[in-house]
Amino acid sequence: MTEAGPKIEEIRALRERQSGQIIETPLMRCAAIESRLDNGTEVLAKLEFLQRTGTFKARGALATLQSLPAEEKKNGVTAVSAGNHAIATAFAAKATGTTAKVVMMRSANPSRVASCKSYGAEVVIAEDVHQAFELAQKICDQEGRFFVHPFEGENIALGTGTVGLEVCEQVGDFDAIVIPVGGGGLIAGISNAVKQLRPDVEVIGVEPLGADSMHRSFASGKPESIEKISTIADSLGAPYALPYSFGLARRNVDRLVKVDDREIRKAMGFLFHSMSIAVEPACATSTAALLGPLRDSLRNKRVVLIMCGSNIDWATFSDQADFDVVN
Repeated sequence: MTEAGPKIEEIRALRERQSGQIIETPLMRCAAIESRLDNGTEVLAKLEFLQRTGTFKARGALATLQSLPAEEKKNGVTAVSAGNHAIATAFAAKATGTTAKVVMMRSANPSRVASCKSYGAEVVIAEDVHQAFELAQKICDQEGRFFVHPFEGENIALGTGTVGLEVCEQVGDFDAIVIPVGGGGLIAGISNAVKQLRPDVEVIGVEPLGADSMHRSFASGKPESIEKISTIADSLGAPYALPYSFGLARRNVDRLVKVDDREIRKAMGFLFHSMSIAVEPACATSTAALLGPLRDSLRNKRVVLIMCGSNIDWATFSDQADFDVVN
């Protein structure tokens, strides 16, 4: 590792270590989005929602557990999550021969809780995120479990860096990449890898309007927190940025944009109507950004969208998506 983040050789080595456990997700041309834009933009999507566990999170969680010495791993691991990170941690624990006891909020979607348990994890329910972290700390103290962070640290950047490596190998030349932003682990790793391989590519992050901790951090020049999260994209609802992921993002991300819940809902409905895919709100933010605030600036460019996750049940999806694709 270097101060600037994992070197591309380290990212390649991790990919080799994860072979057979992490899949290379497909990248496809999106004619439907191109037709909707009708402005000469060529659109390709990295379908990371087809990754094991349904999101990119499996990459970083597995990288973290693979890095642990046997002595540190023997007592198992814990995590705090509304869903996706808990599922990924449970998957990684099973894949590396240890156990997971994760804390999830009572508001977590039941399908995500069930998915987490399907990997053999014990699930503890907390009333809110503050209690969740308190419970996780108790689990660490009393049971000696290792805490797997959802978005901060070198191993997370290594894991998410493999997404950027795959994109560069699958696409060849491209002009811009659009990445959803929550805590910053995904964009930190992808941007670090892409800038090493394609330094001229514009890296663009997308945050929900009601969860804009990275915007605030970029503005102040240091990691910032937000008082309240207000967005349907709960997977991007990180209450703060942290130094490592913020530092990598600040170094490698060219700009950030925001989308509101209305734009996200419309993108969810559009993707279902035009491409027959049902994805969670966080996944639709990259599409929402391209159809909205990025439409004109990326005209006639070759653009890669990161589609990050699909852990959503039909009842929730049908309630959140706006199927009026005409307007």
